[in-house]
Amino acid sequence: MQIPDAFQHSYEVFETYPRNICNHSAYPGILQAYATRLDAAASRLLTESETEVSVPFRDLFSASQDPDTHNIHGDDALKKWLGDQSSIDPNTSQRNGMIATKTDPKCRFIFLAGGNSRKPLKISRRMLTRILTYHQVMPSYLDFMFVFGLSNSARELRFSGFRQQTSLSDRAGNPAIPGMGRSGSSFQMCYNLKGVACIVPKTPAQWSIQQAAIHHQFDIEEGTALWIVTKGDLEIKNRVKALTGKDGQPEDRAFESPAECLKSSLAVHLLLCHWSIEEWRWYIQHLEDAIEAETDTAIHSHRGRGEAARVYVPSDLQTLQDYQDKVNQTIMVLEANNDVLASLRSFYHALPNSSAFTLKDTCGSDITSFTKQVDEMIHDSSMQVSRAKLLIRITSDRKDLVVQHLQTQTTQKMEDLTTSMHGIGVGSQKEAIIMRIITAVTLVYLPGTFVSTLFSTDVIRFPENRETFSPTALFRWLQVTFPLTILTLIVAFIVFRLADKRRKHALSAFQDAEMAAVQAPADQHIFLKGS
Repeated sequence: MQIPDAFQHSYEVFETYPRNICNHSAYPGILQAYATRLDAAASRLLTESETEVSVPFRDLFSASQDPDTHNIHGDDALKKWLGDQSSIDPNTSQRNGMIATKTDPKCRFIFLAGGNSRKPLKISRRMLTRILTYHQVMPSYLDFMFVFGLSNSARELRFSGFRQQTSLSDRAGNPAIPGMGRSGSSFQMCYNLKGVACIVPKTPAQWSIQQAAIHHQFDIEEGTALWIVTKGDLEIKNRVKALTGKDGQPEDRAFESPAECLKSSLAVHLLLCHWSIEEWRWYIQHLEDAIEAETDTAIHSHRGRGEAARVYVPSDLQTLQDYQDKVNQTIMVLEANNDVLASLRSFYHALPNSSAFTLKDTCGSDITSFTKQVDEMIHDSSMQVSRAKLLIRITSDRKDLVVQHLQTQTTQKMEDLTTSMHGIGVGSQKEAIIMRIITAVTLVYLPGTFVSTLFSTDVIRFPENRETFSPTALFRWLQVTFPLTILTLIVAFIVFRLADKRRKHALSAFQDAEMAAVQAPADQHIFLKGS
């Protein structure tokens, strides 16, 4: 097999990817930037444990031939699968043997997964760079892979994009290798889509937004296609297996001619697009039901004094805000998906306009059908965006109503506190009267008791059964007791007036703050969050 020198040199230093690719249009500075980011992300993105490596391959050759599938568990097995029979002589450091001995399958699927989107992908860096170099994958695909890897939370849900590279006439992209089934006249693209899945169906249901990064390249003359799908799990692998298996439609796995290969590639694109939109309706329904359950009593329950009603707490506002954030996130993801779908549609819509596209006559109607189906998906997704935006407005209005209920509860509590402090209630009034009587009697009785105890005054004595009365003792007792009683009452009155004045001042300030809170806009009730 004749291997061009450009590809030979590129593959021999595959570990330097992407600086080694044969794409003449890529600037060295851009390639170096990608290499630096790959170095920084490798520790969390990839695994180096051979026991954890698992890369599923699915190679298809024709509709009559069963797919050739295998899970690759190491770099040596990967070399054998690709057809690399070369080795490095440890004495001379020279490479011996052929680096490519197999023709590319008509359609190859490579699935990169990690169990979930927050775990490292089950592939080593050496294996990844070998695959990307062997197939001369455009460096932009690394941008879409970087969202995966070890993380405590979902990464970069706001990142979306569509990249494409077309080399139909000048063949400046990938070198022609006829023995491997590569003409050099090809296009490749990479993009990401996001779907949603219910991971815990039982109540309360739990949903997860999932990402998929897709790379696709297609050879116009040979009809060979490559797909690299990076996702947290292997869900898309199972869908592709159903699409291209024996139970799938024959036209979706026909590879007899380049035109049939292109039609099969369009079917895979549609599969991925359907995955990205199919569950959003039910996720939005879940959010609608959850928000309705949280706010229904705020709308329909009675709020009169003494009537049974739900008591709202500040944490209810936090729950509503969390749901509102999820709805906003849904809108952002759906609009990003629509942009990617629109870019994919535009790419294939413009493809027949190229004079170098030799399949325009045989595939024109299929491309038109494909773009119409993508348009329908964009329309359906846009309807869900409109529905989510309406839910945002409903949630905002109901959150304001919950705030008003919180204010009402606070006002009622302050009124009850005021009533208790003033003793207006019947029970409180009786208790206040009793306490005042006890206080008055104590103030009158205490000075006389104190004087009698201090002077041990005997006004009347009964020595030996004979009564004696001392006017002097009584006069002296009165002289001390009456002034002391009057002084005690005056001091008590002054202390009571000062305490009552401070109480009224504090109550007035509290009522002013409550009135200001009621009149302020709902989003400015900071004191409510701290209560």
